Amino acid sequence: MDFFKYIHAVGTGPKGNRDLSFEEAKDMMQQVLNQSVPSEQIAAFLLGWRLKPETNEEFRGALAACDENITKSEVKNSIELGYPFDGKAKNPYIFPLVAKVLQEHNLNLILIGDEKQPAKDGITIKDIVSKIELTSNIHYFDREIFFNKLHKLTDIRNKLGLRTGFNTIEKLPGVAQSQYAITGVFHKPYVKKYAEILKGRYKKIALIQGNEGTPELFSKGRLWMVDGDDTQEYIIDPEHFGIHYKKSWEQITLEDSIAQLQNPSNEYLKLARLNAAVYLFIAQKHNSIEEAFEALD
Repeated sequence: MDFFKYIHAVGTGPKGNRDLSFEEAKDMMQQVLNQSVPSEQIAAFLLGWRLKPETNEEFRGALAACDENITKSEVKNSIELGYPFDGKAKNPYIFPLVAKVLQEHNLNLILIGDEKQPAKDGITIKDIVSKIELTSNIHYFDREIFFNKLHKLTDIRNKLGLRTGFNTIEKLPGVAQSQYAITGVFHKPYVKKYAEILKGRYKKIALIQGNEGTPELFSKGRLWMVDGDDTQEYIIDPEHFGIHYKKSWEQITLEDSIAQLQNPSNEYLKLARLNAAVYLFIAQKHNSIEEAFEALD
């Protein structure tokens, strides 16, 4: 279909805008990924789509187009971790320490990285993995390799400088064909949205109020477990597990982030153990987070 029709659908205002069908959204995304239309039209659509705003059906159609352009490599006994591509700005990552805790517990961590995307100026997964040695149970997938078409849109996205629909659908591409997945959410309404968008793509999906929108728990928050049409909510308080880690509110550098991973405090190590217990619970290896936390002692 003529791409301008999609721009018209999202960019003419409340009275003229309309939602795209599944097939239209899939065709739109395919044209965007192929960059078969001018970059100005791609940017115009992404901005209008965000303001309209996007529907779950449109997201599902866009994901279907993405699936046809992703090179997948199955990793058994794995959980896919959906990190935002704009990075973390105020706290270090904890996944390398979590992976060490899980090395003897038959659970692989799937991480996806790329160049930094809008809108936060944070430290990315790719920044971290380029500076540290990964344990054998971390499987890192670089988007430049497994989904090059989306990677090539980085320049357009950075010139636009705003969050777009990509920020919602890009975090869990299913590259390792994992049965389990977890991603971070800021607000509860996104739980239902992600549950509907990702329905049928994983055996179980988990959403967590993670640090800076990541699947990493640093303070008291909620975990939602999605199983088909059923969603269960859990409250996780690190203090309940004897953890008193104080998260940072200051800007952090890549060097500081690496230093904290290489010389972690006792509280940070205990926090890594709690995150590992959460992942084991999601992957159905234990009946509760408390049981998993004790098993990791």
